[in-house]
Amino acid sequence: MQQQVSVQDLGQMPYQAAWDYQERLLQENVQAKAARRNGVDPSAVTRHYLLFCEHPPVYTLGKSGHMEHLLISNSQLQEQGISFVQTNRGGDITFHGEGQVVGYPIIDLERFFTDIGKYLRFLEEVIIRTLADYGLQAGRSKGETGVWLDAAIPGRARKICAMGVRCSRWVTMHGFAVNVNTDLNYFNNIIACGIADKQVTSLEREIGRKVPMEEVKTKITRYFSEVFDAEMLTEGLSSYSSAV
Repeated sequence: MQQQVSVQDLGQMPYQAAWDYQERLLQENVQAKAARRNGVDPSAVTRHYLLFCEHPPVYTLGKSGHMEHLLISNSQLQEQGISFVQTNRGGDITFHGEGQVVGYPIIDLERFFTDIGKYLRFLEEVIIRTLADYGLQAGRSKGETGVWLDAAIPGRARKICAMGVRCSRWVTMHGFAVNVNTDLNYFNNIIACGIADKQVTSLEREIGRKVPMEEVKTKITRYFSEVFDAEMLTEGLSSYSSAV
């Protein structure tokens, strides 16, 4: 039986607000699982979500990241209007900003499969298929999570989608960030994902034109459905204000 995934477009919102909302949905799922497991409420069910949003400029550091990969000072962050947040996701440092499609799947993996590595490969596959629609042959880089172009060619490898997740009681949060029309100059202030010898790119840079953000989100939703064999509930997409 196909799992149903509710798709919500949260628009542009501060990183912390999106994090708090994810945490709320995750905890609701964790509590539902506990209630069912303990016999308190045998009818309790978990719910799956795919949240889309854009963030004002922010650098986020994963729990395994290194502060020295942030190359500018606090005063420079303030001067440039960029926030900095230490998170509980996996991975190192990355940038989020306008022109970037950020996706946060909140799903109960026990209703799909219990394998974090497989989950990350599935997310990568969603983005790989999306980029193929724009004529890009994207792929993976061995030992490095995310989606890349020319990953096996020394000096040409460039990352177009960063990923970092957290999983609690097999419920996921955080997710992926696809550079669509992103200002790549922001990446000059960090060693993106802790990888010093590879570049960062965007869909706009690769194909030479700006791409409608809604178009990319629609494609991601379609391929998420294909890869995860899920029914995507997209009618009446919730805004953040109505979702909370």
